[in-house]
Amino acid sequence: MLLVYRYRVKSLTGLLGRQARACNFVWNFCNDTQLQALKWNKRWPSGFDLNRLTAGSSKQLALHAGTINAVCEQYVKSRRQRNRPWLRWRGRRSLGWVPLKGRDLKREGEAFRFAGHTFRVFHSRPLPQGKIRDGTNFCCDARGNWFLNIVVEVAEAQTRPVHSGIGIDLGLKDFAALSTGEKIENPRHLRQMAEKLAAAQRAHKRRQARNIYARIAHARRDFQHKLSMRLVRDFDYIAVGNVNAAGLAKTRLAKSVLDAGWSSFRGMLRYKAMAHGAWYEEVNESFSSRVCSSCAGETGPKGVADLGIRSWICSECGVSHDRDINSARNILFRSGHRTPAEGISTL
Repeated sequence: MLLVYRYRVKSLTGLLGRQARACNFVWNFCNDTQLQALKWNKRWPSGFDLNRLTAGSSKQLALHAGTINAVCEQYVKSRRQRNRPWLRWRGRRSLGWVPLKGRDLKREGEAFRFAGHTFRVFHSRPLPQGKIRDGTNFCCDARGNWFLNIVVEVAEAQTRPVHSGIGIDLGLKDFAALSTGEKIENPRHLRQMAEKLAAAQRAHKRRQARNIYARIAHARRDFQHKLSMRLVRDFDYIAVGNVNAAGLAKTRLAKSVLDAGWSSFRGMLRYKAMAHGAWYEEVNESFSSRVCSSCAGETGPKGVADLGIRSWICSECGVSHDRDINSARNILFRSGHRTPAEGISTL
């Protein structure tokens, strides 16, 4: 199992800035080589081809050879993932990025040694013993802070038996409704700081705007980390609705959807469940709010016109439902891992 540990770098940031500009040069060289192949109708260069073309440039660029190889391989990988004939050029506005091979990074107490330099970091949490894998890199955020992202291979946790399960319905009015009947309030971090952010942008205070954006992102990440950790510790099986966040981000709800951060929250739940031996599954949530969780009859509110109806009574069995909690229960029932106490004979 691969995990990424992130540490803020507190030394040699100027060196990293120079190396990031050299990495941009290598990336642009790969992009130019790709454009020449397209112009002359040649075979697209692979990572191996780009490595051969850049061989021997380590001394002139003041870069580690493994870093140059990692840039070339990442270029080909990004080109394949995006399914594009060429990619964007990297320049002054691009955030700093220095990739490296996992074998080139060595532990040195609470610091790390790479290419003859010792990088001291804020040791916020211990790095587990394990093999450091490729994909490790230095990166810079919008405020100019450098971070070391270490991809480490750890042993998989033993899967624990399923004694309790939970269904989660993600939303905007409430961040999440749980099948236990609990509702998690949506903190709306961007909305809380919207006035200060707008004032800074109108005054063209770029540094202040960047700091506000960072505060919003940190608050959102902290909220999601705490909530996902609580759910993984309390429940052995977690079923989440597969709401299409990317599709909704293209509608008039985009600002609220992106502020909620559903995709990042599901990613946290997934990897934390794997790390702690819990089960995780994304379930089709289509019509989950219309189906009665007691009798399985489609008696709930239908269509866009009935989105304002938040509670309803089933016309077949007479059970009163909260719309979101009923959806969360249906998500859990569809997963097939409900506990005997939550089972429904009619289903």
